[in-house]
Amino acid sequence: MKENTLWLERWKNREIGFNQESENPFMVKYFKHLNLQNESRILVPLCGKTIDIAWLLSEGYAVAGVELSEQAVIELFEELDIVPTVSNVGELKLYSTEKLHVYVGDIFKLNSKILGKVDAIYDRAALVALSTEVRLAYTQHLRELSNHAPQLLLCFEYDQSLMNRTPYSVEESEVRKHYEEHYDLELLTREEIDGGFKGKLPACDVAWLLK
Repeated sequence: MKENTLWLERWKNREIGFNQESENPFMVKYFKHLNLQNESRILVPLCGKTIDIAWLLSEGYAVAGVELSEQAVIELFEELDIVPTVSNVGELKLYSTEKLHVYVGDIFKLNSKILGKVDAIYDRAALVALSTEVRLAYTQHLRELSNHAPQLLLCFEYDQSLMNRTPYSVEESEVRKHYEEHYDLELLTREEIDGGFKGKLPACDVAWLLK
């Protein structure tokens, strides 16, 4: 898959300016809307080494991540100062501790039997990382993996013709196309990005609640 090759090349070339230095403010503000119990298990697809995982763990949640780049996963555990157990599960490699399981490989190789039960999904940068051609298969797979678990979905909206690369713009109409038949959708916020996307392109941050 084209996305897989591009993603691995970005990590190889250290083109990882997308990594945040602090927790995503929309996650911090809106995660409570999922109404989860303490110790609920959260699926974070295409997780990279996001610092958001540290926040989720600090809030008492267990986390299951999926990430294509093994280097990203190695760095994630190093930055968390946690030594994981490493094992093979099916076609994937698993880095695990009691509260954190990160599966290394193509998310389409992960199934619900391997993953186990999850209580919610936090899609912070996955849907927007995938091309239009892949998103339908991805959203269907995510529903099957999680047994239609509720979801906090973060997207960007901007004029895609002005920047045809990741992270892509995912408009409201597309979110509804993928999820409206399966969830009650609530638009939590749509906020203009101060200074524009990447400092020049007018854009909005958008947060959706899927329940």
